[in-house]
Amino acid sequence: MAAPLELFCWKGDWGLPSVDSESLTVLAYARFSGAPLRVHKLSNPWRSPSGKTTGRDGVLPALKTEKDIVSQPLQILAYLRKRKYNADYGLSATQGADTLAFASLIEEKLFPALIYMFWVDSKNYVSFTRPWYGEAIPFPLNFFLPNRMHMRFLERLRLIRGGEWHDNEEEAETEIYKDARECLTLLSQRLGSHKFFFGDSPSSLDAIVFGHLAPLLKAKLPNSKLQQHLRSLDNLCTHCTSILCLYFPNDGSDPECSSKKIHLNNSSDSDEDPHKRRNQILSVMVGLSAMIGYAFLSGILSIQRVSTHNALRQPSPLDDDDVEGGQ
Repeated sequence: MAAPLELFCWKGDWGLPSVDSESLTVLAYARFSGAPLRVHKLSNPWRSPSGKTTGRDGVLPALKTEKDIVSQPLQILAYLRKRKYNADYGLSATQGADTLAFASLIEEKLFPALIYMFWVDSKNYVSFTRPWYGEAIPFPLNFFLPNRMHMRFLERLRLIRGGEWHDNEEEAETEIYKDARECLTLLSQRLGSHKFFFGDSPSSLDAIVFGHLAPLLKAKLPNSKLQQHLRSLDNLCTHCTSILCLYFPNDGSDPECSSKKIHLNNSSDSDEDPHKRRNQILSVMVGLSAMIGYAFLSGILSIQRVSTHNALRQPSPLDDDDVEGGQ
């Protein structure tokens, strides 16, 4: 019997199964396609198997197969498709071309904005990103790994945007966020009123969009310029929330999903047992009767017949116990 595939990815927070966009993309696609993965959620990238094969720091996500390690998200998706776990099986040639076009658009226009928002924006990095990874990564790696990740993301941003993008940071920020807003608007227009991008079943494009939008939607960032634009696009927000509730009901502990579950549970309780309140009251009465009966049998309580005159002159033991208990 073949060994199960193992996926190593960043751990979750903020109501998400993972805080990393690329890890979320792979996790969502695996759920969509039914791929049986053994998932290892890490807070230390050095535990990724990709580092052992390259001799460098581990990369997340990484898929450990029977013979190799696959560490690029799109390559992981392609590998799963070869293993017959294909969420794009029913797509037409046109829809397949749309998927490639939008995936390239997200990589070129939206992903740089996510890097900038989490790792370059000084307010977000100092107040949110750096403290989160500093707490998540184990000691003593938390002293230097976040800074190394910071430098890697800066280098990746330079490769995507061009080497001279950082000469004027204010202009770069304006351009990056402008491109990201345009990308989000195009995605919203393409999704329209549909549940998923290509019908009633999710595809790799839904996984890629979810992976990039979910952290943007859920992270509580001090500087939330791009978040405000995303939250104005209701269909994209609903898309992310629906995927969380349908495919990750227990992984992310999303408050919206939890509230829906609580509401459903309360409704089912009342439907299944309409006499539940009456039964609870009867249970309490039976319990009190049993306690009083035990008190009489054991001699803790007793009934004495006294005259009306004596009863008015001195309080009964029961009255004393009540007053003492009140104090």
